[in-house]
Amino acid sequence: MSTSSTNKSLIAAIDAHSAHNYHPLPVVVATADGAWMTDVEGRRYLDLLAGYSALNFGHGNRRLLAAAKAQLERVTLTSRAFHHDRFAAFCAQLAELCGMEMVLPMNTGTEAVETAVKTARKWGYRVKGVPAEMAKIVVAGNNFHGRTTTVISFSTDPEARADFGPYTPGFAIVPYGDLTAMREALTENTVAVLLEPIQGEAGVLVPPAGYLPAVRELTRERDVLFVADEIQSGLGRTGRTFACEHEGVVPDMYILGKSLGGGIVPVSAVVSSAEVLGVFRPGEHGSTFGGNPLACAVALEVMAMLRTGEFQERAAQLGEHLHRELGQLAGTGRVTEVRGRGLWAGVDIARAYGTGREVAEQLMDRGVLVKDTLPHSLRGSGGVSRATIRMAPPLVIGKEDLDWGLAQLRGVLGV
Repeated sequence: MSTSSTNKSLIAAIDAHSAHNYHPLPVVVATADGAWMTDVEGRRYLDLLAGYSALNFGHGNRRLLAAAKAQLERVTLTSRAFHHDRFAAFCAQLAELCGMEMVLPMNTGTEAVETAVKTARKWGYRVKGVPAEMAKIVVAGNNFHGRTTTVISFSTDPEARADFGPYTPGFAIVPYGDLTAMREALTENTVAVLLEPIQGEAGVLVPPAGYLPAVRELTRERDVLFVADEIQSGLGRTGRTFACEHEGVVPDMYILGKSLGGGIVPVSAVVSSAEVLGVFRPGEHGSTFGGNPLACAVALEVMAMLRTGEFQERAAQLGEHLHRELGQLAGTGRVTEVRGRGLWAGVDIARAYGTGREVAEQLMDRGVLVKDTLPHSLRGSGGVSRATIRMAPPLVIGKEDLDWGLAQLRGVLGV
């Protein structure tokens, strides 16, 4: 793997003064446009990660930049101590996009997950009548909902949990896709089921057909909230506005983030009914920057772009091409499995070709940026026999660029 001297010196400076809670690929990006990024020495890279879906609309999207710049000249922050003139439209349009009634805005994805947990518990006590301190939330193994103390309390990833206890109680973990286990885990004190419609960190794992509708029906029967974490999967990534739509499922609550801010500002939100979000009273939850004017301005433009349907259609069409091409690699013995929907894929690679990190580094040398992750069936196991990389290109990527990136993967695998 080759890293230039300028990149190396900047990385050394970063390592000297920043906490080592990430292990990035050894490239230092200076500029970006569309699906391409350029490092400090002028070398271009095709971005096939898109900020874990935060950059669904590409780097430097002109419409989003224009919306942000216009708002920067007016007002960027009032705090929620005062109203501002972009907030009503943001809440109304996001609720409409989701087919819901109310919005509770935050900033980061994990803040929104924490908000959803608090909402579900409060709804359980105020509306369902669960005894105080007894609320339970059911989640899936191999989940990734963030890294705050409460969220890692229901993670099954040892790296996320180790040395951060004591952990927050009140969660039951069941295998992802196992309806029998889900049914057995629900009790009279269960207030919510929290699921990713597609598990990103687990290797872009799509649940078995019929699983999400069955969970939706089960939660209705048991008076339990169905909470869909669409932070990575939502807003066009899978070829639909929401990944839940692929199986005709409408949850009780959406958790949104990442691309809602267009890759410009952190914007997240919990979106639900008036009955559910109506449990909050002033002072019970909030955020100084949540729903700020700049965030609202960018998110409003994101929603305007989504309303045309062009990005969802593009993700569906290019996604079909992506999965067809990756599927051909699966017949070579070099790729053992491909999963995903739309412009989102988890690719399991035979370990003879290296770890996921090594494959990502080889692709970087060829001018393509992806991210490694653990294969879903082997997370936490000792005998990993294959590596996994994830692909989530910006939805604005051109077919020729996508094909060029896939050609580099074939080159790494010697196909």
